[in-house]
Amino acid sequence: MKTAADLQFGERVTINSIDGSHPSSRRILEVGFTPGQEIELINISTFNDPMAFSVRGTIIAIRKQEASCIKVI
Repeated sequence: MKTAADLQFGERVTINSIDGSHPSSRRILEVGFTPGQEIELINISTFNDPMAFSVRGTIIAIRKQEASCIKVI
């Protein structure tokens, strides 16, 4: 399944689920990455880490490792 870490610049997707076994899953949910929410990758740093997403009208930057626990469709 595709994750938020696999997105290309400007790609817009819907969150399907969050991998609850990931150590950062609770933090990811708390900042707004919830199932059913639409996200867009709006910026990638030089080495692809961190990645900035538009979520609920806010820009949130997370590490690529954290983005890998966000399953998207």
